[in-house]
Amino acid sequence: MDQKRLDAFEKMLSDILAQYESVSKKLAALKSEGKEKTATYRQLFSSKLQYQGILSYSRADGLWDGEMR
Repeated sequence: MDQKRLDAFEKMLSDILAQYESVSKKLAALKSEGKEKTATYRQLFSSKLQYQGILSYSRADGLWDGEMR
């Protein structure tokens, strides 16, 4: 059971990191187009903050070393 939980956590962490990087790239593209005031930008920015929060908790609890994979 412990290995199954560890594998599930590792997959979740990998998915969160991938989403975080994807959102960051989309935000950069929108910013370069001067679209910081759009609803899409604001929604993506909110998602990025949520992912940052999850990653911060993971790092603080020693579950993640803070390295982007």
